[in-house]
Amino acid sequence: MLARLLFLCGLFMAATPALAMTIYKSTDANGVVSYSDRPTKGSKVFTFRDRMVEHLERQVYLVIMKKDGVDSVYVRNDLYAPVEIELSFTGLKNVSGAPSRPIRRVMPLRSSIRLAQLTPAQAGKPLAYLPNFTYSLGDPAGATMAYRYPLPWRGGPFRVSQGANGQYSHFGPKNRYAIDIAMPEGTPIIAARGGVVVKTENGQAGRGSDASGNFVRVLHDDGTMGVYLHLKKGSVCVREGQRVAVGSALALSGNTGNSSGPHLHFVVQRNTGMGLVSIPYQFNQPVGALPNFVLGKQ
Repeated sequence: MLARLLFLCGLFMAATPALAMTIYKSTDANGVVSYSDRPTKGSKVFTFRDRMVEHLERQVYLVIMKKDGVDSVYVRNDLYAPVEIELSFTGLKNVSGAPSRPIRRVMPLRSSIRLAQLTPAQAGKPLAYLPNFTYSLGDPAGATMAYRYPLPWRGGPFRVSQGANGQYSHFGPKNRYAIDIAMPEGTPIIAARGGVVVKTENGQAGRGSDASGNFVRVLHDDGTMGVYLHLKKGSVCVREGQRVAVGSALALSGNTGNSSGPHLHFVVQRNTGMGLVSIPYQFNQPVGALPNFVLGKQ
């Protein structure tokens, strides 16, 4: 496994100058996976991404209650974390009471709030409108507290396989300051900071349908969130709403989602205004480092 990882690193370093080399993935009859810059029969282009898309539609949503010709529009937040929401209306016909500007506010965890009450401008005629509803996990208010993170695993020593600003997958607002640590599948993953478990995924096998793979998201007391990705299927041992302390067992490392090999992807994020972004952080001790093949540095 380590040999395969080092081979991948070599390929990525070769691709760095142009950031355009195509890597092909193939699997032989024995199930052995290999990577090459040359296509072979049955090989497929291997696309590197670490997109983090958490589907919260069933936990943050609109509820419209109709009674006596009046539509009361509520937002419900079933998460164990605050959520910033924005609501506006378009396509208004025969509507009175719709706000002229978008409504934006932070909803507390596990709450329901009425945001609008719409009535017919002409009695007896139906209302027509289209709600536009968006949300972002977390509260943008408050200051981030200084904190140096203990290593979020037991065992090792392990090595960094991709650092911050890596153009392989650590680019864009949500992942810019993420760090990947190559480690054998099944390594114990522990909380690097105390907080409340907000969201987990535990049922994904292999590449699955979610690029993040299995993960645990922990909300810290200052509003930041630590996210542990690509975890082993069935290994997550915490539940949403559970408070964890530094060193609490979370899961086992894995190779799920859009992962190039067994590793832990660790990132710290916060809502900065209707959007999560990754923020810089430091571990409280050095971590061994492979060359940052993405930036071409030794």
